[in-house]
Amino acid sequence: MKPQANRGSRCEQAQRREAWGAARNGAAPNVSRPTADAVRLVRDHAEAAIADTILPVASAWLLVIIAALSTPAQGVDFAHEVVPILRKHCGECHTGDARQGGFSLNTREDLLAGGDSGTPGLVPGESATSELVARVTSDDPDYRMPSEGEPLPPEAIAILKAWIDERAPWEPGFAFKGTAWEPPLALREVALPPAVDGRTNPIDRVVDAALTTHGVPRPPRCDDRTFIRRASLDLVGLLPEPDRVEAFVADTDPDKRTRLVRDLLADDIAYADHWLTFWNDLLRNDYTGTGFITGGRRQITTWLHRSLAANVPFDRFVRELVSPADESRGFVDGIVWRGTVNASQTVPIQFAQNVGQTFLGINLKCASCHDSFVDRWTLRQTYDLAAIASEQSLELARCDKATGVMATPAWIFPDLGQIDASLPPAGRLAQLAEIMTKPDNGWLSRTLTNRLWHRLMGRGIVHPVDSLRTPPWSADLLDLLAGDLVSHGWNVRHVLETICTSEAYAAVTPAVEGQPQGSEFVFRGPLPRRMTAEQFTDAVWTLAGTAPAKPDAEVLAAPAPASLPMVRAALVKATPLMAALGRPNRDQVVTSRPSDLTTLEAILLANEQSLADEIAKGGGRILAEHGPDPDRITSWIFTAALSRPPTADEAAVAQDLLGSTPTAENVADCLWSVVMLPEFQLVR
Repeated sequence: MKPQANRGSRCEQAQRREAWGAARNGAAPNVSRPTADAVRLVRDHAEAAIADTILPVASAWLLVIIAALSTPAQGVDFAHEVVPILRKHCGECHTGDARQGGFSLNTREDLLAGGDSGTPGLVPGESATSELVARVTSDDPDYRMPSEGEPLPPEAIAILKAWIDERAPWEPGFAFKGTAWEPPLALREVALPPAVDGRTNPIDRVVDAALTTHGVPRPPRCDDRTFIRRASLDLVGLLPEPDRVEAFVADTDPDKRTRLVRDLLADDIAYADHWLTFWNDLLRNDYTGTGFITGGRRQITTWLHRSLAANVPFDRFVRELVSPADESRGFVDGIVWRGTVNASQTVPIQFAQNVGQTFLGINLKCASCHDSFVDRWTLRQTYDLAAIASEQSLELARCDKATGVMATPAWIFPDLGQIDASLPPAGRLAQLAEIMTKPDNGWLSRTLTNRLWHRLMGRGIVHPVDSLRTPPWSADLLDLLAGDLVSHGWNVRHVLETICTSEAYAAVTPAVEGQPQGSEFVFRGPLPRRMTAEQFTDAVWTLAGTAPAKPDAEVLAAPAPASLPMVRAALVKATPLMAALGRPNRDQVVTSRPSDLTTLEAILLANEQSLADEIAKGGGRILAEHGPDPDRITSWIFTAALSRPPTADEAAVAQDLLGSTPTAENVADCLWSVVMLPEFQLVR
């Protein structure tokens, strides 16, 4: 495609965002730029989203696209560098119940609030004007902190200054004063509040009671078009077909939403293809990367995809990972790093970290070097758990230095049972698999259902999701869902159905700006979420008809409808665009992908060659299948991409883009403008 003469002057082009055309190796691009009308459509939608305060995501999206601002890399380790300094030099007077001068360091909010004087403890990004730095660097004995003992050494002051200049990042869920909260080992029986206004789903009964307690009105229901797009993207990761959207909207059956959810969950292959992304992140499973070339890493893709398609009960799923056959042992085998590695990155320690984080919502990484600064877990517990899988005896290493103390294979919750240390590793793993998956292990069922809620609602019941000792906003809801999972044979799809057929899930997305966070959070509806890299890619492939012919993953597939991609993005190696959109390399367990937009993402959305090629091909396909009438083309693009018809203003802009006799390039421009909209890139 060559740039057309009527695309506007170079001055006009310089004022708008380039859709494609990043020069490669110094060569001029051979792809077209979006017209001013296309950019206007994108801009107007982003500005409307900001004006309505629907989504700070949309605001960030626009700012990143237009300004291309970069975020400096974080260099200070909060847990290992900042916490020890504050605990040692400030803890006696300003943590726990101690609030000398009314000043507390227990949480970041306390630190920012300051003490009796009302002066904030620090100004994020400005160490030079921060009270904390002024105090620890002062020579005035009546002003200096700490008020007794030796002043802070220069290296400690330098760390605090650097941390503040990086905007004082804080470990999610961390507090110097412990929450003193921990979920009981076994699940509680939850007494359901009475149903209100016929809202009988158990989730709604709990949520409605919580809203009443907080004096918050119930959020209204979202419309049918919003619901079918949300449910389709959430459950199978695909945009709903336009014909299905229109049939759903026209359907007058009051149970149509329940039927839709069940139909989506019954599509075994589409379900497995989509949820493979979720589990690949959690299980460190990928198709290329560190360890594969040297044989130090193994895929579990075939087993994983088959297990998801068959809806294998979750307790069995866990057992087959923890006590694996050859096909599923890549998880416990971890990654054999090349060269000399830190003691906290050996394969047995990886095993302990991964089991704790993935299945129990426990972060043992800090406790892999020393007793945790941010939690109750100890170095000994981590090594004892690691020893279950180790072929050799394990000596505890504290901060990479041998201690002379040997680990004993042991499970961290002995009330459920304990490991026979005399057994070989395979026997110990089999014991662990059985103990972990006992119904009495509420940590396992709570962790999974909390992750599912987070995936569908945008925020965990316990948040962050890897800190299960953080108080949930509703302990009843957490145990209700976990109990629902166990009582229905550990059926994951049943839990998804329970959530997605609730009025809580079907509510409109709330404005997120200004909402209380932390312990003050109140559920007001499902939060808007960015599409995953895989969802975005699948959506583009669906619209443009450009899915690849073959997967990179070895999976068992079944024919999909002709209008949907046969090969999904989750089944192929990550592209540069997918990586920019947040798909991780999976060298580590990933439980939450970044929500912030980056400069790289903006650049690649505007310039990535493969995306440009797909949009260009899509223009030709859409013209051939839905043209040449411009109104018909516009209607199809909007319904296929956004599950709604265009507004009058959008139709007018699309008409300007397409002209009276659309070309493939005009259609591609219209398609690009819709794909770039925040509304397209969000699940809401």
